[in-house]
Amino acid sequence: MTVYIDPSRANFDAFKNLPRDQAIQMLNLLRYRDQAEYPDGNEHAGEGWSGRRAYAEYGATSGAIFRRVGGTLVWRGAFQTVVTGPDDMRWDDGFIAQYPSAAAFLEMIKDPDYQRAVVNRTAALADSRLIRFAPEPAGDGF
Repeated sequence: MTVYIDPSRANFDAFKNLPRDQAIQMLNLLRYRDQAEYPDGNEHAGEGWSGRRAYAEYGATSGAIFRRVGGTLVWRGAFQTVVTGPDDMRWDDGFIAQYPSAAAFLEMIKDPDYQRAVVNRTAALADSRLIRFAPEPAGDGF
């Protein structure tokens, strides 16, 4: 089974080639490691944190940067079951983050404090998906 923690060069280039001046929504699907895997020498290595705990640290250390660039959460949910899809697909959590523009997202991930915080995300995750969408009006129909 292939796992995904960070974007491939091709996928990141495709993201950067889309318009940067429009609002975006990023669907995040997360599966945590049972035990976080920090690199040797990291301040949290050896603390015995779960992946969920390490992801909470990522949220705590990157949250101010996310909000500074205009990011907001528009939806968050805890996984229950797959209705359509592979029987063995499982996620622990999911959320949709909205940014005022793709440029704001890029500003966030280039921030030196964010880059220090992202080690917690990497340590936390066994697998993930990050999918960009263009927001459209919501309503009572499909």
